[in-house]
Amino acid sequence: MLHLDTGNTGFMLLCSSLVMLMTPGLAFFYGGLVGRKNVLAIMMQSFVSLCWTTALWWACGFSLCFSGGSGGIIGDLNMAFLRNVKLDTPSPNDTIPMVVFCAYQMMFAIITPALITGAFANRVTFKAYMLFLTGWLLFVYFPFVHMIWGGGILQQWGVLDFAGGIVVHNIAGMAALASVIYVGRRRTKESGPHSIPLVALGTGLLWFGWYGFNAGSEFRVDATTAVAFLNTDLAASFAGVTWLALDWMQSRKPKFVGLLTGAVAGLATVTPAAGYVSPATAVLIGVVSGIVCYYAVALKNRIGLDDALDVWGVHGVGGALGIVLLGMFATTTFNPASTNGLFSGNPAFFLKQCAAVVLSSVWAFGFTYAMLWLINKVTPVRVSAMEEEAGLDESLHGERAYLEAV
Repeated sequence: MLHLDTGNTGFMLLCSSLVMLMTPGLAFFYGGLVGRKNVLAIMMQSFVSLCWTTALWWACGFSLCFSGGSGGIIGDLNMAFLRNVKLDTPSPNDTIPMVVFCAYQMMFAIITPALITGAFANRVTFKAYMLFLTGWLLFVYFPFVHMIWGGGILQQWGVLDFAGGIVVHNIAGMAALASVIYVGRRRTKESGPHSIPLVALGTGLLWFGWYGFNAGSEFRVDATTAVAFLNTDLAASFAGVTWLALDWMQSRKPKFVGLLTGAVAGLATVTPAAGYVSPATAVLIGVVSGIVCYYAVALKNRIGLDDALDVWGVHGVGGALGIVLLGMFATTTFNPASTNGLFSGNPAFFLKQCAAVVLSSVWAFGFTYAMLWLINKVTPVRVSAMEEEAGLDESLHGERAYLEAV
């Protein structure tokens, strides 16, 4: 039965709007990082997810995630097309309507596959991307939402993920790694970000939206909401400064892109732990994520993986790291509804978190690689050499981001 709380409901509508804003923010972030000839192509991949994922979510995604399937891998179709969802249908938090819960969770579904696009930037056809977007949501994203947040097997096992360390970042990062290995290196390497101001704008929108992403995952306004909000900012700030310092020591210059990338790494890493740990732990998470993700990106560069925009190093590694650190530092002192971690005398919880990361990483990598292989049997996944040389904006979409100088 719904016990409507207008404060909680209004707060969750605001948080839904903030999380929605993250997808355009991601488009600006990625658009600034690529070259001038591929800006629209990668931005469109984010915006088309905003539209197509919404359609899939309404048709079956919400139901597969949050209807039936207790203790299983996937839900049922009892709420397909939002059937049986009425004005007074309660959500898992009975103070907000199910329609609000549906809208909030939809925004997570929209941005998660869009994260992957930074890995295979400038290389994938739009038709193949649309098939990939559909299949990846159905066979990777929806199952993990159900398993961890929808009453599925991992949730019943006791795995915790406050706002998407596994459900969003780890599986997107591992999918990015699989796609880079399958698609291969770019034939035409770009010199670097074509517009750092666009990257900064995108980071600002992402950071702003992340407060709704993390604080909103409490689904009500209480002290834990405030802690999650503060922890989000602390981790981002300390990770940004840590990455900046490492980059400064390495290149002898303080790089703006390094500061921005580090902040995003901190945001991704604190996501699963934001509502379960103390602010002091959030500071530690920020510093550790800045170091670990920086060297993950350095390792990627050293071994020659062409993850164009560092999706694996920032989101895949950051999300996994956050889940593991949560297993170590979780405390009921800051969330009585949580559990204690390794350093509070609960090694079993730490082991469950580690096992969940292994499962999600293998699943996301394997399904993504297999999906791309199957899609390539239907339509070419990779653009031609000529299309890549010309740039995807012109060759795939017939548009240009910038007017040519006269």
